[in-house]
Amino acid sequence: MKEIKAIIRPHRLDAVLDALHRHPEFPGVTVSPVHGFGRRVGPAPTGDAVEIQYGTTEMRKLECVVNDEQVDAVVDVIQQAAHTGNPGDGKVFVYDVALVVKIRTGAHARRIE
Repeated sequence: MKEIKAIIRPHRLDAVLDALHRHPEFPGVTVSPVHGFGRRVGPAPTGDAVEIQYGTTEMRKLECVVNDEQVDAVVDVIQQAAHTGNPGDGKVFVYDVALVVKIRTGAHARRIE
C-alpha cells in the first residue's frame, strides 16, 4: 500500500476530484486547506539580475491510500488534472504504508515484506 499526498492550487481542486471520481476502484480522498511558502526565482524589477521572492500561499492537500498497482495511475490523474503549466502548480509525494487499522472494526492491514 502507498499513501499519496498532493499539494495543488485551490482552483484546480474540483478538476482533480472529478478526475479521481472517474478512476475505477479509487477508494477515496481526504482534502485539507493548507498554507505554505516556497522559493520562486524570477526577474528583478531592475533588469537582468535574479531576485528570490518569498511569500505564503493557500493550497489544497489531498491524501489517499491506494494499492501498489494503482499508484502510477492515480499520480498521473492528479498531475494531469492539477496542471496549469505555471510555477506553483504543486507537488505529489508517494510514501510506503506499513499498517492500516480500521477504527470501527479494528481490522488490520499490514505491508507484506
